[in-house]
Amino acid sequence: MTMEPLKDNISSHKYFIFSGFSELGTLKSFISIPFLILFVVSLFANSLLIYVVVSQRSLHSPMYILIACMAFVDMSLPLLLIPNLLLNVLFNWREISLSGCLVQMLLIHTLGACQSGLLFWMALDRYFAICRPLSYHEHMSLPRFLKFVIPVLIRDVIMVSVVVILAGSLSYCLKNAINHCICEHMALVELACGSTAINSLVGLLGIFLVTMVDFFCITTSYIVIFRSVLRSGKSSAKALHTCITHIIVMVISLTLVLTAFLSYRMKNSLPNAGRVFVSIMYLFLPSCLNPIIYGVRTTEIRQHILKMLSFCWSLKTVNCS
Repeated sequence: MTMEPLKDNISSHKYFIFSGFSELGTLKSFISIPFLILFVVSLFANSLLIYVVVSQRSLHSPMYILIACMAFVDMSLPLLLIPNLLLNVLFNWREISLSGCLVQMLLIHTLGACQSGLLFWMALDRYFAICRPLSYHEHMSLPRFLKFVIPVLIRDVIMVSVVVILAGSLSYCLKNAINHCICEHMALVELACGSTAINSLVGLLGIFLVTMVDFFCITTSYIVIFRSVLRSGKSSAKALHTCITHIIVMVISLTLVLTAFLSYRMKNSLPNAGRVFVSIMYLFLPSCLNPIIYGVRTTEIRQHILKMLSFCWSLKTVNCS
């Protein structure tokens, strides 16, 4: 008689409620203001960056194409994150099905892994451009470059898929309130009954095989680049200027990723609202910073953006007069 109700409870939760920032009470709606501003900035800046790279034939080189790919990923992540968050905090639209949650998790974490992969490919591009300039076009030709791109993409898809499949195989019988505004992996998994050690272990393995391996490869490539630049003594300022741009993005991304992931495994280290905020910002903040960093610090892109904006301004003044 007691086993049947237990079985029903184990399989009961097919819908979940987002409860992120709920402890803020009426102040929760004010969270939407900075997120909405950053959302508009991110969409505008990344769209402008993509348009400039696509429309200018002089920018159709591997480095700028990678920057455009990064901008596309950076524009896609806010579209997955912020509307859901705004509906949550402003209109109390908080329900999501388990299947919808798993799809959202798959998309968000795949795009997050692609951000890391793109930083790795950019570092690879800089390595060939600075350390092997004579064979740069040979190494960065499409067939050669795909040999670096495809294995990283396969790794990212496999790791994220395993994480999502394991999360989907759990029984969620404890409660159905996700302490988040999106379907973050550990925020969902902590609601499961039974052992979730394998899920936590695979999640940490994913961080190591994706984020930490990319970080190690990027760091190694920049060490080699700096050594090459210091030995040659030629064009050191321009080379270091380009690499520092990538290092800034890498350090910011890695710091936020590790803080977000470890906060779910050290419960007392951050309050609930702080943990939710950090785990949103590790995905969202680079989407706002990347186009600004690349647009401002990359001379060729900055020149084309300024030229386009000045042309638009001149058209506006002519129409007004």
